[in-house]
Amino acid sequence: MMTREDEISNFVLGSAIEVHRYLGPGLLESAYEECLAHEFMIHGRRFERQKSIPIIYKGVNLDCGFRLDFLVEDLVIVELKAVEKFTAIHDAQLLSHLKLMNKKLGLLLNFNVVPMAVGIRRKVNGL
Repeated sequence: MMTREDEISNFVLGSAIEVHRYLGPGLLESAYEECLAHEFMIHGRRFERQKSIPIIYKGVNLDCGFRLDFLVEDLVIVELKAVEKFTAIHDAQLLSHLKLMNKKLGLLLNFNVVPMAVGIRRKVNGL
């Protein structure tokens, strides 16, 4: 049985592939972010862009400047990259964001690859 997170993940991946198909690799991350936000809007999806991640330290809410690229339907975190290849820090960043936001599913998308399928990583928190 498909979860709500799976359904949103499938939508996000389809949208990312559409953006990549249209733009190709080689642009800045910000260009892909803008186009992906447009895809979300034209399909009527709820999303937050550049959402601040709260850090609670010893009972105090601190603004450390951490931000998510996207939080889609308040369930799936989406982090965008335009890099030669993923590194361990990219995975660690997404897992940390999942834990801090108490979300189950995150997608790491690298638009600087061909085909786009090689630039997709799905991470889960506590599943």
